[in-house]
Amino acid sequence: MKNYILLFSLIGLFISCADNNHVCEVPTNGFGPYEGQTVFMGSDSTVDVVKEIDAAWVKRDYEALKGLISDGGNFTFSDGSVVTTGDEFAAKVEEDYQKSLENGQEWGWNIDYAFAVHPKGSDDPAATNQNGEWVNAQFTGQDGVYIEWYQIVDGKLVEWFSAKNPGTQE
Repeated sequence: MKNYILLFSLIGLFISCADNNHVCEVPTNGFGPYEGQTVFMGSDSTVDVVKEIDAAWVKRDYEALKGLISDGGNFTFSDGSVVTTGDEFAAKVEEDYQKSLENGQEWGWNIDYAFAVHPKGSDDPAATNQNGEWVNAQFTGQDGVYIEWYQIVDGKLVEWFSAKNPGTQE
């Protein structure tokens, strides 16, 4: 009889501990600049768009690059230059390419990491950062390390910031 009680106790314990219908909350942390805003992990598909942008950029495939950029956006290069269209973006990339040749620098870089996030939760109409998702990426090149933020909406770049650390590369 003791064995039956022990067996039923173990089965009961196992069943009570197994929560097969539990739905985990979506992981979030941090905060955004707007009231009620928090930050959620984004999707691989958004990171894939950044990979496409990077591939077109490194090949200097300006038609592909322009096809991934929304006109009317805000794109800030690490030297402080700001452009607003795909044509201007491609022209700036070509200008930088020519400067790298003049300086004897090799064209290219390694992408060190990339991840996507998206802020949401604010009802403020000014919270345009909730559109789409943001990708943070780091690149290491011959001339330094770059940290970049890409806002991707409907598969296109609408906002971008690049910061450069010309110091020691790891």
